[in-house]
Amino acid sequence: MWARLGVIQEKRGKRIMNFVEPIRDAARVKDIGDWLKERSEKYYIMYMVGIYSGLRISDILRLQVRDVKYKDKIKIREKKTGKEKIFPVNKELYYVLETYCMGKADYEYIVPSGRVKNAALSRQQAYRIIREAGEAFGLDNLGTHTMRKTFGYHFYMQTKDVVLLMRIFNHHDESKTLRYIGIEQTTIDQAMRRFRYK
Repeated sequence: MWARLGVIQEKRGKRIMNFVEPIRDAARVKDIGDWLKERSEKYYIMYMVGIYSGLRISDILRLQVRDVKYKDKIKIREKKTGKEKIFPVNKELYYVLETYCMGKADYEYIVPSGRVKNAALSRQQAYRIIREAGEAFGLDNLGTHTMRKTFGYHFYMQTKDVVLLMRIFNHHDESKTLRYIGIEQTTIDQAMRRFRYK
C-alpha cells in the first residue's frame, strides 16, 4: 500500500516515507513540461500523456506508436487491474503525439529506453527524471505518481466531479480519490491557516 502513496528512502540507516504530491500550480505544470522537453522529447511525451490521461506510469511506458498515432481515443488494458480502459485524447495531447510520432515505426515505444534496443524506459529511470524535474523547481515530493495525481487534482478542480474522477481512476470510494489527489490535505491546510481563537 505505501508504495502507491510515496517512495521509501533510506536516510542515516532509517527508512523514511516521501509522499508524492500533485503539482497544484498550473503555471508550474507547464514549466516542468517545458523543462522536460528541453531535456528530451521522450520525457516530455511521457509527462504529457501522464498529465492528460491519468494513466499509471506502468501503462504509459507500455504504449507503442501504434497505440497513439492518429488516434482520438487510446485503448489499453491496465497492467495493475487487468481492466480495459478507453480514454479520449484531447486536442493538445493529440497534436503533441501526432508531431512526436512522425517518422517513427509502429512497433517503437513512445518512451524508449536509451540503453536497450526496442524496449521501453524503465520505471526507475522515469522516476529519476520526474524527481530531477521537481528538484529543478524546488519541489522535493515528486515521483511517477505525480503525473496521475496532477491530472486528478486539476480535473477535479475544474469539474468538481469526484464521481467521474473515481470512474477514470477505477476507485471505489470518494474519500480515497480526494485523498489520493491531495484535496483533503489542501482543505485541511486551508482550514488550519484560517483557524483563530477570538
